[in-house]
Amino acid sequence: MTTTAPSPASWSELLGPRYRSTSAVLAGGVGLHAVNIFLTTSLLPTAIGELGRESLYAWSATVFMVASVISSMTVSRLLAHRGALGAYLFALAPFFVGTMICAVSPSMEVLLVGRAFQGLGGGLLAGLSYAVLREALPEYLWARATALVSAMWGVGTLAGPAIGGLFAQLGQWRLAFVALAVVAAAIAVIAPRALPRTERVRGGEPVPATSLVLLTLATIAISVAGILGNRTHMLALIAAGAAFIVLFLAWERRSPRRVLPQSTYTRASSLKWIYLTIAVLASGTVSEAFTPLFGQRLAGLVPFAAGFLGAMMSVGWSVTMIFSSDISRPRAQTAAKIAGPLVLAAGLVLTAALWRDHAGLGVVILWAGALAAAGAGIGLAFPHLMVAAMRSTDDEQEGAKAAAGLNTVELIAMAVGSAVAGVLVNLGAPSALASARVLFLGLGVIAAAGVFTAYRATRQAEHEDARPS
Repeated sequence: MTTTAPSPASWSELLGPRYRSTSAVLAGGVGLHAVNIFLTTSLLPTAIGELGRESLYAWSATVFMVASVISSMTVSRLLAHRGALGAYLFALAPFFVGTMICAVSPSMEVLLVGRAFQGLGGGLLAGLSYAVLREALPEYLWARATALVSAMWGVGTLAGPAIGGLFAQLGQWRLAFVALAVVAAAIAVIAPRALPRTERVRGGEPVPATSLVLLTLATIAISVAGILGNRTHMLALIAAGAAFIVLFLAWERRSPRRVLPQSTYTRASSLKWIYLTIAVLASGTVSEAFTPLFGQRLAGLVPFAAGFLGAMMSVGWSVTMIFSSDISRPRAQTAAKIAGPLVLAAGLVLTAALWRDHAGLGVVILWAGALAAAGAGIGLAFPHLMVAAMRSTDDEQEGAKAAAGLNTVELIAMAVGSAVAGVLVNLGAPSALASARVLFLGLGVIAAAGVFTAYRATRQAEHEDARPS
């Protein structure tokens, strides 16, 4: 392993004539995926009113999540077989088809089919954005490009509910999906001018069928657990999901066919610690799904204001990520990786302490500030962890797999985090105040564990760099 010297990368270069189209396509793919998630959440109540079958409401997110995880595990192989451009266009196709199915769906069952196709395409788009980034841009721009791509989740958190709410208010929820499909088509038109036409690999590594099955079963069990009301059934499914994850890791460790890079399971590698830290940070974001509810219950906020309160964590990480990507000195990057989980934990615990019944405007402002601070912890560490994963190996095939694995790790962490969050909220029920405090305190404790994993990641990386090439 060799350490690349910092280079004077700038936003003007990343967004300038040479890389502007590439940046737009990579950021646009993740932005499309993120906006779709939050837009659909805001549209569903209106869609259910027209389509009926309210009992299937929660399955929209579950079907989408499971499909996203499944497709995300095939990113590195798709990239190897179709090249950067071919893989990206391949990913846009099911997203476009699924979005149009949602737009014309005559029933909730058909809409769920559309959501499954959207999930398949969205999981590929999110994963490819990191993997293609590694091929399409020079290494010294990776940190800024990663910050730009990841910041699209913050844009989605803000724009999705706003756009979805507007179309729902106008009674035109189907047109919101049509608009998404138009954007997907526009990205497909730009992609040939923006992405490299890399050579396709004939044959290549076989599909790791057993790993895919185990991880899919884990995702299904954990995702279904998150929508159950019965606490015993929820805990049983979470336990089953955890067991499948353990089996997945055990199988991957000794199998020649893997989803994650071989170095993930090597004792001397930093990659497993990087992935664990990213998982911890991603799990902290699940609090956003519950914040609007607590804002309405504890402060009487109208849905629109509560939605923006829920977006404050995304605002915090998106803004901080842009500035954090400026950090180029190795010691400062190391400090950012370790400080990120600590700041996230502190922000979540502070929010837990600030929750109040019948809260006034001043307290709501304090909630917003604490949530933004928690998000800042994610933004502080994320770009440097992502780049560290991409640089974890000099082997091109393993490097592409490490980059593609980032999205899979995030999705699994969010699925697990959502299920754990459901348990924590139920522990505080029926009191909204108790639920809010237990949820944020529990997530804060989980985030604190990221300080240890980040420290191990940086220490292991230092040992790798110290070894002779």
